[in-house]
Amino acid sequence: MTFDFERVFRQLTPFLLDAVQVTVYVSVVSIVLGMIVGLISCLMVIGRFRVLRILAEAYVWVIRGTPMIVQALLFFFGINSIFLQLGWTFRFTPVNAGILTVTLNAGAYFTEIFRAGIAAVDKGQNEAARSLGLTPWKAMYKVILPQALRISLPPTVNQWIISTKDTAILSIIGVGELTNLTQVYAFGQFVFFESFIYVAFWYLAILSVLMILAKKLEKWVSYDRKN
Repeated sequence: MTFDFERVFRQLTPFLLDAVQVTVYVSVVSIVLGMIVGLISCLMVIGRFRVLRILAEAYVWVIRGTPMIVQALLFFFGINSIFLQLGWTFRFTPVNAGILTVTLNAGAYFTEIFRAGIAAVDKGQNEAARSLGLTPWKAMYKVILPQALRISLPPTVNQWIISTKDTAILSIIGVGELTNLTQVYAFGQFVFFESFIYVAFWYLAILSVLMILAKKLEKWVSYDRKN
């Protein structure tokens, strides 16, 4: 049994240099949008309006209760087929459908992360803010949320890492990210072991950088809180 890592490195690297840009783009855009969706959904869940609370809870339940690969297939093939039947010219591209999939997944988990962070803030903080004459919205925005986001930082960073790895699932709908292009090369050249070992190192490198930055951020926030 022989392995040809040198050939795989030489031939596959140019493809992966392009693919890593797609992976990073999809993950960064999805995580940013997911945090926004998660924060809005969280405020809907803890808010006073029952209809909004039910909608947000239903969104979290559906997204967390169905496989991400099924959602990706639904958003790209399913919804595009409906657009086609309706005669609409708009179509989801693989990248757009991928961003939508990862965003909604990240948003559902960020909803629970932020809700737990808000619940962890001492209730006296809200009472003190209200006693100073702040409205419920201002008390949440100026007093509760800044503390809750700091408390939520570790699980938030963990979700960043998970969402970045989740982009590999998008290969099923043709997004040209790392896993997709590696599959194309591996099946075309019949070098499976070397190809997937190589792409695993790419993921490991990307996520290691993210984990290092995350640890530094957590230390900075912890130091800032102590002072």
